Amino acid sequence: MQKVFSYRRGELCCEGVPLARIAARVATPTYVYSQAAIASALAAFERAFARVPHTLCYSVKANSNLALLRLMAQQGAGFDIVSGGELYRVMRSAGPGAARRTVFSGVGKTAEEIDMALAANILFFHVESADELELIAQRARHGRRRARVAVRVNPDVEAGTHPHIATGQTEHKFGVSAREARRLARRAAADAWLEFVGIGCHIGSQITRLAPFRRALARLRDTAEGLKQAGLHVRYLDIGGGVGIRYQQEEVFRLADYARTIQAATRGLGCHLVLEPGRAVVGPAGVLLSRVLVRKRGAEKNFLVLDAGMNDLLRPALYGARHRILPVREANPGPTMPVDVVGPICETSDTFARGVRLPRLAVGELVAICDVGAYGFAQASNYNSRRRPAEVLVSGRRFRVIREREKWDDLIRREK
Repeated sequence: MQKVFSYRRGELCCEGVPLARIAARVATPTYVYSQAAIASALAAFERAFARVPHTLCYSVKANSNLALLRLMAQQGAGFDIVSGGELYRVMRSAGPGAARRTVFSGVGKTAEEIDMALAANILFFHVESADELELIAQRARHGRRRARVAVRVNPDVEAGTHPHIATGQTEHKFGVSAREARRLARRAAADAWLEFVGIGCHIGSQITRLAPFRRALARLRDTAEGLKQAGLHVRYLDIGGGVGIRYQQEEVFRLADYARTIQAATRGLGCHLVLEPGRAVVGPAGVLLSRVLVRKRGAEKNFLVLDAGMNDLLRPALYGARHRILPVREANPGPTMPVDVVGPICETSDTFARGVRLPRLAVGELVAICDVGAYGFAQASNYNSRRRPAEVLVSGRRFRVIREREKWDDLIRREK
């Protein structure tokens, strides 16, 4: 975890704010984010790629809170979206000008979403099939707005990540082959209502080795050079996202090494790079603050039941993800005990950690589940008719609620 989360005088703090103070004011479970950590991560990407023309498009799906999107825009970031809803959030938070720094990815865009994006004048669409290209052309013609398009290439590269978040092999639904990419690029260039502007790829998320990026970019480079030889100008080269973070003891490459790898693989192409980081920007910037409800001794295990459940944080149940769990009150040196840390949901998969060693925690004590700024609240639901948690943003010694906890009426607001 970044040093913005640290123990001070025996209490775990976010920047200069004790997490216990947030729990007392806002209750639990609550997501807590560090503004300094997010700003620092964005600045690190900008420094790493300062020598090459580039646009950083934050991946909105990682965390789409309006206050965080506003912060990204203030730092000069653009956005990578995958739905009309994400475009709506970008427009509401960052203003109309942000659309010109927004790219639209995803394999199943609707006509309504395409119309929204054309009206907003986004930077470009990622095209992932022939049918999608035809639909974009139809909607551009209907709205009499020219659409900028880039073709997403599937480089058939194994990313070494969890199967559910790998996206760059031929067995996956994303992108098209290099041969099909060339055909779609020619088709786009020949249409008066389309403007072919580039190519891109995205091979997965939480990638911790550089080798998959090298392989993918070698194939993307071949495609770009082939298109140039055919007389098609590749203005943008979108290298996607996928930069991993350390959740436990993973070995993760340095951002400077990643940047050198990208720059070496694309040198001489004369393309403007587009980067789509998400997890690497917001993941380490957030914790899920939760309270112990029950200590339970089973026949074979000890359980610590929290007031947060898999509806609040799905990653452990969905991916088998392992997040560090820290007591908010710093434990004195002494014995620990193995416990399964679980939630109150009626599913055995509602488990945050198995056999993790923690100090003996009393009912009512607070814990922080670490590195949940990405794909935490973004995947939260109302399963078991539970209200989704609050979100808080910390800046220095101050904090503010950036999403209120849902009320009981919110659960049934649109039902009849």
